[in-house]
Amino acid sequence: MTIRKLEKTDNEALAKLIREVFVEHDAPKEGTVYSDPTTDELFELFKEPRSVLWVAESGGSLAGCSGIFPTEGLPENCAELVKVYLSAAARGTGTGRLLMQKSISSAVELGYTQLYLESLSEFSKAVSIYEKLGFVRLDKPLLNSVHKTCNIWMLKDIS
Repeated sequence: MTIRKLEKTDNEALAKLIREVFVEHDAPKEGTVYSDPTTDELFELFKEPRSVLWVAESGGSLAGCSGIFPTEGLPENCAELVKVYLSAAARGTGTGRLLMQKSISSAVELGYTQLYLESLSEFSKAVSIYEKLGFVRLDKPLLNSVHKTCNIWMLKDIS
């Protein structure tokens, strides 16, 4: 398996992978990344300064992704851990943990001191991994997110 930065040619396959995860977990489609138009243009989205999206590739297919994004409205030097999705075949292989650790390292290199994330209760296995990586649950979101359906908010100090 290879972990590398997102390429323009990944857009279609990543959008498909992300939406398949939502369908598989019967997660809400409206008010989430599923219906967000940027999901189809991730390469363009991650041209934003101080952002990065890592993808895992195995056997010529994308197995997952995880990234860092300077979401507007977050406190200074706080970025968002975003787009953490794995194909069904990649789950349980350590790929998700590797991708998230790569994202956390990138956040430190980019000068961030905190990472924030939003998730859904339908993704409880991912949430337990976030907790193992040191993310702490919050009572409310840190920002007024466009993803209104998210019901789990977490923060990690990476300074």
